[in-house]
Amino acid sequence: MSDQPTPFQRLLEIDNRCRALAAGLPSQQEAIQTWGGIGFRMGERYFVAPMGEVAEVLHEPRYTLLPGVKTWVKGVANVRGRLLPIMDLCGYFGFELSALRKQRRILVMEHQDVFAGLTVDEVFGMQHFPIESYSETPPPMEAAIAPFIHGVFLRERPWLVFSPHALAGAREFLDVAC
Repeated sequence: MSDQPTPFQRLLEIDNRCRALAAGLPSQQEAIQTWGGIGFRMGERYFVAPMGEVAEVLHEPRYTLLPGVKTWVKGVANVRGRLLPIMDLCGYFGFELSALRKQRRILVMEHQDVFAGLTVDEVFGMQHFPIESYSETPPPMEAAIAPFIHGVFLRERPWLVFSPHALAGAREFLDVAC
């Protein structure tokens, strides 16, 4: 009988050598639960709006001024054939809108019968926060903005959770006539 290994035995030897020299799988790490939203800034404060409450983010479009409306109603813009009311969110809450026009963005919200663009100082895109960094108790703030804040995520700075849907349900926000 021959001392030569059979082809099957050779394959087994190769398999055993490969397994012995193979790098181990990385250890499984525990997945961190995160929450995501659209980050933006008004004045010195940082906010995050839930993903489902912002339809899109736009550069500030050209708009037509409207007579007989409150000062924070900037006008109306034609966005892809739809009339979008442009609201100065900073002005609505009594903040000064940044003079840096290039950074300004419009958060478009569409909730029930409300379709509006909210002008903010700057948008930071998608932000992800570990669930453990959430607190239901936000820092002290102006009474006008408090009803629209639903908690805070703590990072290097607090990110207030702002609800455009809650704003869309506010009677004062819907009452735009002077």
